[in-house]
Amino acid sequence: MPAVQQRRNKLAKRLHEQIELARAQQTGAHYAPVKFRTVKDADTGARKQIETNKRVKAWWFTADNGKLAVSLRYGTRVLELAKGKYAIEVASERELGNVLELARTAVLNGELDTAI
Repeated sequence: MPAVQQRRNKLAKRLHEQIELARAQQTGAHYAPVKFRTVKDADTGARKQIETNKRVKAWWFTADNGKLAVSLRYGTRVLELAKGKYAIEVASERELGNVLELARTAVLNGELDTAI
């Protein structure tokens, strides 16, 4: 698989987590995906895998003008969407899921390859 496609898939996966987090926040539910960690048993010394909840931080924040803004992240970097623009302004919390879906389709179509 080409490196560009791997980057697209990684960002699309993270955007899917953000979409699920936004939906859970709107309904008042808790979203915590599961990840596996390898832990060494203190008594036997054997390694085993345990399930833990993955911490997902929200990519949206309240801007200075009082509206929501969504910044897309690739790893620890905030992506520059246009020259000098690092966030997408969202009118309300209800539209947050739709904006994240649009961003996900843009990533999968290759529109943000230069930013990644």
